[in-house]
Amino acid sequence: MPTNTLSTTKPTDAAVPPQVPEQATAPPPPNAGPLTERNLPAPDKLGPGWKTYTDPGGAEAGFVGNNSWTRRRDPHQASYEALPSGCAGSPASGALPVPTYVLTGSYRTATALPATALLLRFSNSDQAAAYYKGYEQRMQACGSGGDLSVRQLWTDQSASAAVRAYAGAESYVDLAVLHGSTVSLLATTSAEPDQQADWARALVPALEAVIE
Repeated sequence: MPTNTLSTTKPTDAAVPPQVPEQATAPPPPNAGPLTERNLPAPDKLGPGWKTYTDPGGAEAGFVGNNSWTRRRDPHQASYEALPSGCAGSPASGALPVPTYVLTGSYRTATALPATALLLRFSNSDQAAAYYKGYEQRMQACGSGGDLSVRQLWTDQSASAAVRAYAGAESYVDLAVLHGSTVSLLATTSAEPDQQADWARALVPALEAVIE
């Protein structure tokens, strides 16, 4: 089972796969440095009937449950795993900054579908902007027909929404927001992802209000 223990060698490139972590021996803390649940949107801001979800964790989930709906993530592992992989399109290249802190929060939609928010706090706004740009380049280059297909719903200068569709599996609506030194990523399982462009756009102010 993976752990949240940080490597003794500080990683410098979020586009490079992290080292295989050691087995977890303790649950991760519910906070990540200055990031707490106050920096994640309240469930009622995401939609009627949404709720926070206390993930029990386990071997398949890759972490030990901490009896909270939030948990600290390893910055390198989380920032790498947030990037699209298994795409048929030509992959974007180039190094990406590794955040200083990463916090994740788990939700359930009104129809009990899983959703996750991921906060990536960088040392400064330039690093956050560089990661967001690289993330967007990779999403837009992913294309369709691979293990993962990505369709853009809309794109603004500091926010975007897309649909991730995994071959033979679920589809997700992905919302990305850049605000100051933080990138916020919200992913929700959806049976009708192409109909949620307006919903995703309406969430941008709610995420911006609590990110920093």
